[in-house]
Amino acid sequence: MLQIRHLTMTHKKDLHVLLRDFELVLNAGDKAVVVGEEGNGKSTLLRWIYDPALVVPYVEAEGERVCRGKMAYLPQELPEEELTGSVYEYLSRFYAFWDAETGELRRLARKLGLPADLFYSEQTMSSLSGGERVKVQMARLRLERADLLLLDEPSNDVDIETLEWLERLIRGWEGAVLFVSHDETLIENTANRVVLLEQLHHKTIPRWSVSNTSYAVFAAERRRSYEKQEQLALSERREEREAMERFRRIQQRVEHEQRTISRDDPHGGRLLKKKMASVKALERRYEREHEQRTERPEVESAICIRLNEQKPLPAGRTVLELTLPELRTEDGGRVLARDVNLSIRGPQKVCIIGRNGCGKSTLLRRIARELREKENLRVFYMPQNYEELLDGEQTPVDFLAPSGEKEERTRVRTYLGSLRYTVQETERPIRELSGGQKAKVLLLKMALTETDVLLLDEPTRNFSPLSGPEIRGILRGFPGAILSVSHDRKFIREVCGAVYRLTETGLEQLPGEEPFSASRVQ
Repeated sequence: MLQIRHLTMTHKKDLHVLLRDFELVLNAGDKAVVVGEEGNGKSTLLRWIYDPALVVPYVEAEGERVCRGKMAYLPQELPEEELTGSVYEYLSRFYAFWDAETGELRRLARKLGLPADLFYSEQTMSSLSGGERVKVQMARLRLERADLLLLDEPSNDVDIETLEWLERLIRGWEGAVLFVSHDETLIENTANRVVLLEQLHHKTIPRWSVSNTSYAVFAAERRRSYEKQEQLALSERREEREAMERFRRIQQRVEHEQRTISRDDPHGGRLLKKKMASVKALERRYEREHEQRTERPEVESAICIRLNEQKPLPAGRTVLELTLPELRTEDGGRVLARDVNLSIRGPQKVCIIGRNGCGKSTLLRRIARELREKENLRVFYMPQNYEELLDGEQTPVDFLAPSGEKEERTRVRTYLGSLRYTVQETERPIRELSGGQKAKVLLLKMALTETDVLLLDEPTRNFSPLSGPEIRGILRGFPGAILSVSHDRKFIREVCGAVYRLTETGLEQLPGEEPFSASRVQ
């Protein structure tokens, strides 16, 4: 169905090699997820497979791809020209839309939680919420009935009910599916093959592997293999240090005897020469063993940063007392919800869930404006759209070190290096960075800013599943309050102590004693 042979991809701008001699074969029934840290070329790989011309502006690609059957592709972001048109104009570009009957389209809209007439709407694609936009694209994919599905972050911004629908779609697809996702639960529930892309030695050496197993098994085996090799390497180094210490003592003793032996003792001199020859032979043996010792495992580290050094927030301190008769859209037009009430005290970790377009991000922005006005409360707000905070023309160093002082810029470069930024990436305009790299810039900004409250809109959406456990641990250890909007089921389970569902009638707190499940939060 799909065969890739000897693919090498190199960035044209800095000649950075993303992939070298990559090979992959996909057959019907394969559900392969591509994982790796931010900026490793996952999205570029999917673009090249769908249409090599899509990567020509920025990547030099050499290799062969053979695809038997029809391909369908969901990009991570729609081109600007497709955002300006209406939903109807977007769908009208595809023959499958015209072949579908009205009843089929209505049933598909209902399954996705969309208005029945949205597919014929003159509403622009840009005016849809991020989740609604992804749903429209997934509806198009479902209609196309392709042999190979290429999905780049299909789980971004969609509600939990749609995530469950997406899981059923991937599992039941008769052809092959190759997808990139940051949602660990979705990956664990669907993937039967794992393609790992890594960048080692400060992103100078690309490495890839293909595992014919589930993600849970892949992650466990990868962790066990790392720990076993690490323990073996450390044990050999410890034994080597002890052996070298014994060798140095023997060498020093023989050298001392050589310096102090009498010239009138030729027999003793011959013995010392034999001893020194043995010492040299032992030294050569240790050198050979050093070359053959087990190397410490080299894997791509994800995150190296902490938020728990902030000053703890007192348990009884009031963070938020919200009483909102009406929640309206940003333009003040449509009413999204009524009687919205929310109370947060101390270092609570609270999450708001709900269907796409119900007003979660609008509510979080409203709360951010209110809390920022409080002089005795330090607030950091991370929006879903990073461009609300980031100037695309600035470099990461410019953004994180606004004073321009040399000492501050040096410190920021060190922090960025711990987050696996290369020297070149620290000086690139932010607009050229991947979504995950931008998210890391904001994460570092959180760590460098003294804050009592974090307001986070989909905080894990652009972090790889390899980084996910670290991110959850960082946020779980934050000693202040967190109010978040998220559809990440692992994040909700592991970080959030209270979960609220936003509906037209307000916020409904879900029973804390019940185990978290997708059916309970929708």
